[in-house]
Amino acid sequence: MMIMSLWVILLMFFIGNMIFISKRKHLLIVLLSLEFMVLSVFIFMLLLLSYISYDLYMLMVFLVFSVCEGALGLSILVSMIRTHGNDYFQSFNLL
Repeated sequence: MMIMSLWVILLMFFIGNMIFISKRKHLLIVLLSLEFMVLSVFIFMLLLLSYISYDLYMLMVFLVFSVCEGALGLSILVSMIRTHGNDYFQSFNLL
């Protein structure tokens, strides 16, 4: 049972990674794929810490950092849409 769920979590992580690599035109899709990868890492940590009967305080710290990362990404997305009108990386000039 544990090995099967590890394969599912690994598959989730690689699917999120492939979406991150292939769909890099839109910022929203990139942010969603990053959140999907964070979710798969969270499930892996939950499974691992539950299996070894360890305290789950580290998961709370991980969730706090992942929520902060999501809020920062969403604020960058809103700022980019307000200034440029869309979330294409081609229209965003870094210079």
